[in-house]
Amino acid sequence: MRNLIVTDWIKYLESIKENSSNTIRSYELDVIHFLQFQKHRYFLSDKSLDEVPNIDIADIDEDFIKKINVRDIIAYINYTDKVLENSAPTRSRKLSSLRSFYNYLHKIIALVDDNPMSLIDGPKIPKRLPHYLELEEVKNLLEAILKNEDPYYRSRDYAIVMMFLNTGLRLSELVNLTLGHIQRDDSLIKVIGKGNKERSIYLNDSVKEAIDGYLSLRPESELENIFLNKAGSDFLGQRGIQHMLNKYLKECGLAHKYSPHSLRHTAATLLYQYGNVDIRTLQVILGHESVSTTQIYTHVSDKQVKSALKSNPIKDLDLDI
Repeated sequence: MRNLIVTDWIKYLESIKENSSNTIRSYELDVIHFLQFQKHRYFLSDKSLDEVPNIDIADIDEDFIKKINVRDIIAYINYTDKVLENSAPTRSRKLSSLRSFYNYLHKIIALVDDNPMSLIDGPKIPKRLPHYLELEEVKNLLEAILKNEDPYYRSRDYAIVMMFLNTGLRLSELVNLTLGHIQRDDSLIKVIGKGNKERSIYLNDSVKEAIDGYLSLRPESELENIFLNKAGSDFLGQRGIQHMLNKYLKECGLAHKYSPHSLRHTAATLLYQYGNVDIRTLQVILGHESVSTTQIYTHVSDKQVKSALKSNPIKDLDLDI
């Protein structure tokens, strides 16, 4: 499904914008699908609507790109909504991909005179509170790991979960950690986050102890990744960490309820609610580009609501009822 215009845009994202590989791949797939739909809409393919993902876009040229207008974009979003039944967050992501593509077409290479995406609003996405573990659930999870009879896996898995819970790392960030990222006697790590942006995260004593305990058992390996399999022949990838976490969650009765990303939410929530961390500091720790993203952690817990209602002074009025 290669297309010269799309390929050049991807090279721009890689070399100039320096977007992450995951973002670039997502953008590319979304725009390819968008162009496939447009070929179908303009009757340039004999495939049915159900076969849109199979339409070849190699022959799409600059003249065709210039024909696509706001109505065509709205038709595509309607197709993703009514036919594909994409959720609001998924449609919003696809619009973000198109905005990036048309920004390139309009501002960077001046292929189109006007940017039709400037007229398109995204779907309303309901705000959801982050899914995080309560303190008692955190305790149960850590206890489940410490019951592992294999010293290596017990030490490694405990270090991984402690890293998540104390630093708020993203799954991709933790997977890509190398020995070279640990600095100053294990008290600081350098993290490469979204957009290849580097940030420093300080480690508290409990995390340092967990990492030191694991590193003392880590097998000799040519791999620089911190978290390896027992043989030292491969590092633990995203699926491996998800599988590992699911195993312990199942053991403590939390299966299908949480994910590695829930641990990041847990770290942020606990820091904000118990660590006296202001929202700006939390933004830096989590590596958020905008503080508006971090503000989801200012949610009020049920316990706080209950405590606030109990503190209402009216309940202490001495009334003759």
